[in-house]
Amino acid sequence: MLPWNLQNQINDLHAQGLWRELRTLDSAQGPVIQHDGRDYLNFSSNDYLGLASAPELKAALHEGVELYGAGAGASRLVCGTLKPHAELEAALATFKYSEAALTFPSGYAVAMGTIPALLGAGDTVILDKLSHACLVDAARLSGATIRVFPHNHLGKLERLLQTATGRVLVVTESIFSMDGDACPLAEIIALKDRHGAWLLLDEAHAVGVIGPQGRGLAAQLGLAGRVELQMGTLSKALGLSGGYLAASRQVIDLLINRARSLIYSTAPPPCIAHAARVALEMLAGDAGELRRQRLWRHLGVLHDQLKLEHAAESAIVPIIIGAETRAMELSTRLREEGLLIPAIRYPTVARSTARLRITLSAAHEEVHVERLAEAVKHLLAM
Repeated sequence: MLPWNLQNQINDLHAQGLWRELRTLDSAQGPVIQHDGRDYLNFSSNDYLGLASAPELKAALHEGVELYGAGAGASRLVCGTLKPHAELEAALATFKYSEAALTFPSGYAVAMGTIPALLGAGDTVILDKLSHACLVDAARLSGATIRVFPHNHLGKLERLLQTATGRVLVVTESIFSMDGDACPLAEIIALKDRHGAWLLLDEAHAVGVIGPQGRGLAAQLGLAGRVELQMGTLSKALGLSGGYLAASRQVIDLLINRARSLIYSTAPPPCIAHAARVALEMLAGDAGELRRQRLWRHLGVLHDQLKLEHAAESAIVPIIIGAETRAMELSTRLREEGLLIPAIRYPTVARSTARLRITLSAAHEEVHVERLAEAVKHLLAM
């Protein structure tokens, strides 16, 4: 029997600069947060439109509790599907230009329920190398053959499609969570169509930020109707929690019967579903457009100040450092200056590609962005 050398593992993580700890905030999520009695400018959140503390969503959550109670009581198939769940799914299907949609307790649960329900032994999943961990884990769980192509490498993707067997699913993100760049979606769709494959597109970091009314990259390019599986989250630009899949009615009906992360999980609180429908309305309305414009102004200021090589494609701005220990050191120095910017390290990103992951929000003030730029420029010049 192997000994349980947990302390050795802990010591190794410390030595490699890979140790992680939970940080408890004393305030609500926002552009300025409190931790241990001190204020910090928050450039670590995925709350891209600043909805997590928006009065409209607070009111919607309160109304949802008054109407439907605090909890769902059971899994979706037992008796946990309440009216706001169904209303939200109808709204999501409309928002994503799909026949139907299905909500899950988290974005992770979407992947873990969807991919194993649709593929199995003898099938093939082809993933972009930088796909989110939930997509990789779901592919492994499915039992399908897994093939990986270098990030956004269309030539390798085409070669893998030529040799794939069984049902074939290409998996990628529209906006990649750690690099903030977009996939070549039109080219990927052309390739999967040519080879009879399906595409799962994770729009988690695109929805709310890009596309008409914040509908994402597929909608921006007019290609939503050619993406078989549109995955997304309610926990980033929508400011809440949970995940969804938008697809054909046939796919959704099958997932209701086969997606284990749906079938064996208690349904999300109905007040979350009620508030999420309000958040969708905000995204698609004037309020959402004003917030997006403000966010993109902030991104323009930051890119100009830092003289970044590439134009912004998303609200995510990575500053590649390399060594894990150096990234941690810089993150700590920024925190000492009152700026909360996480150091992203292995295994979230490849070894020796550690980075500072800056995220901007419509809730920031321009003075916040200018202070951020000055602090980062000063630190990188040292």
